[in-house]
Amino acid sequence: MTVAIATTDTLKRNWQPIIQALEAAIGKKGVVQKREELLTYECDGLTSYRQTPALAVLPKTTAEVAAVVKICDRFQVPWVARGSGTGLSGGALPVENCVLIVTALMRKILKIDLENQLAVVQPGVINNWVTQAVSGAGFYYAPDPSSQSVCSIGGNIAENSGGVHCLKYGVTVNHVLGLKLVLPDGSIVDVGGQIPEMPGYDLTGLFVGSEGTLGIATEITLRILKSAESICVLLADFTSIEAAGDSVADIISNGIIPGGMEIMDNLSINAVEDVVATGCYPRDAAAILLVEIDGLAAEVEVNKQRVAEICTRNGARSITTASDPETRLKLWKGRKAAFAAAGHLSPDYYVQDGVIPRAQMRFVLGEIEVLSQKYGYKIANVFHAGDGNLHPLILYDNSVPGALAEVEELGGEILKLCVKVGGSISGEHGIGADKKCYMPEMFSETDLETMQWVKQVFNPKGLANPGKIFPTPKTCGEAVREQAAKHFTAVERF
Repeated sequence: MTVAIATTDTLKRNWQPIIQALEAAIGKKGVVQKREELLTYECDGLTSYRQTPALAVLPKTTAEVAAVVKICDRFQVPWVARGSGTGLSGGALPVENCVLIVTALMRKILKIDLENQLAVVQPGVINNWVTQAVSGAGFYYAPDPSSQSVCSIGGNIAENSGGVHCLKYGVTVNHVLGLKLVLPDGSIVDVGGQIPEMPGYDLTGLFVGSEGTLGIATEITLRILKSAESICVLLADFTSIEAAGDSVADIISNGIIPGGMEIMDNLSINAVEDVVATGCYPRDAAAILLVEIDGLAAEVEVNKQRVAEICTRNGARSITTASDPETRLKLWKGRKAAFAAAGHLSPDYYVQDGVIPRAQMRFVLGEIEVLSQKYGYKIANVFHAGDGNLHPLILYDNSVPGALAEVEELGGEILKLCVKVGGSISGEHGIGADKKCYMPEMFSETDLETMQWVKQVFNPKGLANPGKIFPTPKTCGEAVREQAAKHFTAVERF
């Protein structure tokens, strides 16, 4: 058993008045203060970085969130918002001596309006619940991260999450019509509305992807879509990942915009088959390409043939097609489980989230392999190929001294490579604590200063999710590890 002992710095603040105020606002059951219970919230999906919050609170309504934020403002306590904790950039990582505002109990679907194709939900609603709530009427919610069965809409809003279908239908921001927000001073405001284009500044677009630094969304108006008349999924397997990448570029250049296009390499294929056992993915393939075509039945039939011809020209060994829902879901099952299945390959993995132009895919995949050999770590590639959103999973063992620092450096080289070829350091995972030191690779000092001005308008005291997105003089890993080291001075083993 390992017990962490807090430092005197952690205990310096008198928390009792704060606890009493929070309990008065949301009830004793809504305030978590026991050390062993707080360990649940010490990290998000980026488990390499950990920091226990001073307190965690679980509000259920907008009014309760506002009351909590006002208390934090009054006592000058930093706070961090957290949804399901599935983020992969340390966006929901607590900071020292903070209050963690957990929206997991805010899980009501408040309104469904099929006539106007919208739904209003609380931030704790799980992504997939939205589609489940409207699918019987022939509608669905398009953004579908791989973690959609567990990730929350509030977290999707914070990180501007994407998913398999973002190629054709866009990421989260393209499906958010309006927001009810609690700002860092505790005031409640509404932005956007119930129609796609509202007059004035796009404050909804500004807030989506701001990673909790501008406030908390407590009610979210989402756009829902009518299900397509026909859907077909194709699985093509290749003897090289470069050939799969060439097929992606050729499909788009031929004017075909699939609902989604995903690539998995051999490491990912075998991990998925070991864990999920779909029986659909050939284990000896260097890569597979999944393509989903949707639309009118006649359009799908034509484009299905065109996609198959393009893949064949690029060397596909075989092509499997599926139009019935059960088989389609089976083909997608492995891709959706790929990140979880990677745990079968290695004790730990470090995932990055860079974006590149599709035309650079062959070059970048080759360079990633060069970096893999240079650093001596295997890299599994599984990614949203259609929009060039790479997700290289660097496999390592965190128990080996120095391994984490090496894979962080390797991940940084991949991000720099993405920027070098005209891409971005994030497609959907956000910046958080993990990638903030790479922001200068993309943005000038003037750009970063301008972003800080915007942040200051909403968050002048810097209490909302401090230390995220923007770079500090230290590297990402150093800054986070130093913060965690301050929190605990000793570890006792029993």
